[in-house]
Amino acid sequence: MIVKNVEKQEKSTVTFDVLCDAAEFEKAINTAYLKNRSKIFVQGFRKGKAPRMVIEGMYGKDVFYDDAADVLAPEAFNFAVDEKGLRTVGTPAVKDMNVSDDKELTLSFVTAVWPEVTLGDYKGLKAPRAKVNVTEEQVAEELEKIRRRNSRIVSVERPAQLDDTAVIDYEGSVDGVPFDGGKAEGHNLVLGSGAFIPGFEDQVVGMSAGEERDITVTFPEDYAEASLAGKEAVFHIKCNEVKENQMPDLDDEFAKEVSEFDTLDEYKASVKERLEKTAEEEADGAFHSALIEQAGDNMTADIPDAMVEEQIDGIMREQDQSLRMSGLSLELYLKYVGQDMNAYRQSVRPQAERRAKTDVVLEAIADAEDIKPTDEEVEQEYADVAKQYNMSLDDVKKALARELIEANLRTRKAAELIYENAVATEPEEAPAEDKPKKAAKKPAAKKTTKKTEEAGEAPAEEKPKKPAAKKAAKKAEEKTLDEAAPEDGWVKEDAPKAE
Repeated sequence: MIVKNVEKQEKSTVTFDVLCDAAEFEKAINTAYLKNRSKIFVQGFRKGKAPRMVIEGMYGKDVFYDDAADVLAPEAFNFAVDEKGLRTVGTPAVKDMNVSDDKELTLSFVTAVWPEVTLGDYKGLKAPRAKVNVTEEQVAEELEKIRRRNSRIVSVERPAQLDDTAVIDYEGSVDGVPFDGGKAEGHNLVLGSGAFIPGFEDQVVGMSAGEERDITVTFPEDYAEASLAGKEAVFHIKCNEVKENQMPDLDDEFAKEVSEFDTLDEYKASVKERLEKTAEEEADGAFHSALIEQAGDNMTADIPDAMVEEQIDGIMREQDQSLRMSGLSLELYLKYVGQDMNAYRQSVRPQAERRAKTDVVLEAIADAEDIKPTDEEVEQEYADVAKQYNMSLDDVKKALARELIEANLRTRKAAELIYENAVATEPEEAPAEDKPKKAAKKPAAKKTTKKTEEAGEAPAEEKPKKPAAKKAAKKAEEKTLDEAAPEDGWVKEDAPKAE
């Protein structure tokens, strides 16, 4: 094989030709014939037994050329990449093929390559870092959350109030006609959760066990089931039981039950310390992300679209994996929110572009600083990954090539170099009129599966899992769309799997 006409194009793409001699092409043609002959019927021969020359005589001598080119293309591409030392990105394409009179095949390729980089400033960068100040109010709020998680639901003999759980039977109708999905028995509805359509829960408040009543509500204009949107409905409600959420007292006994501490004061101190640690990590993460973004903005590099597309694929893969932990999938989530896959791809493109730019600038810095991980650092990284994923060291080494480990360590060290040489500045104080107001607490979204029976679900044809799907999807989206700081190491790689 001979590589010819290597030319650089815009957006970090390269075109080149690979000439395959007649012998190589003939071998590929024969391979294509052997692969396809079973699909070709020739009268007078058993299926799959017709000689190549007979088939070529019937369909033309070029009948197997395209398939032969497909056979040779991977080998020809890899040969050119190795010979010319190209670092390719994404999936290459054969843009043309030509067979000479001497039966030599020329394949013309186009591929994206790693961009050439001119670094700008990456030392001495400045960025604001938030001050961490955990208040007693924040500690109290966290303790209240912990109390709620350790509460118990008990039956009470009184009218239902907000935050109570009413166990109800209901049946809905529009114009006197019941509709599908509008009936349930023994349903646990948390009053004030916002799980049902507006006005429903408010009218259940005040009901006592054994009481029945009719309530009237109007479905929202944008309701998921079009046949019910904007319609007035009557629900017959029977209250079977009223239950309240009883929380434990905030005292030393509570501290002993939920922690290893003997007193509430000790436990409060530990909660404050944990909140401070979390806040410090978040402040560092935001500070580091701002520095990396600056370093990326300061460089000059023509990042190819293929690199961004790869990052989009990675983001979507992460989203799908995260959603599947909640019993969903990215495809199902997009169906719920009414967005198609292409639109979603475009929505995450800015994040993908930032990721691609981060990869490029960190690697360029690692090259400029001649960063090379030591054998000890590589072995420690293998050990850390094995511990993180609860795998044996041997299985991790089989799953992750040393080159991948070294590449991650190089970029991590490059990021640390930026951080160590940076200056943290005071965050700017927003004008009083511009400061955001504290958002009102949103009602809890409806839970799915077993939890649905505890939290309540919307009547009518709204799918039982839909609100929970949105909540789970949003939670997963927040997790994956908030990019982790580069020092996290394994942000962009899939978790290794034992063989």
